[in-house]
Amino acid sequence: MRTSPGAAYDLGYHVVWCPKYRRPVLGGRVKARLEELLRAKAAEHDWEIIALEVMPDHVHLFVKPHPKNSPSYVANQFKGYTSHHLRAEFPHLRSQLPTLWSRSYFVASVGAVSAATVQRYIETQDERAPKAKSGGEGA
Repeated sequence: MRTSPGAAYDLGYHVVWCPKYRRPVLGGRVKARLEELLRAKAAEHDWEIIALEVMPDHVHLFVKPHPKNSPSYVANQFKGYTSHHLRAEFPHLRSQLPTLWSRSYFVASVGAVSAATVQRYIETQDERAPKAKSGGEGA
């Protein structure tokens, strides 16, 4: 529970977004830098990141913003800031994609009861990702 003058609140948003064409470009140094940038943007706004998982082709974020910040504002702050910095720092992202992020995103409000469930879901994304097949058989 957080407070501000005249209000007490406990809001959480589960936000998911993908690179353009769902290209798997969010690995290695790009992934590490993306995580840093997301945390920096959250700190700038005094938003709390509860869970974060960057997959090669999408991002899951569970964030607790201020009630004055709409879900679309939160999603677009993260997407715009990270796109600007990642495309400047990693030229291959500019050459592979016309824009880093798809225009769409998913956002759901998360109540206190299901917050632990969403956090557990995001933290286990890597365990549920389809494993790459080895090229040894039948090749």
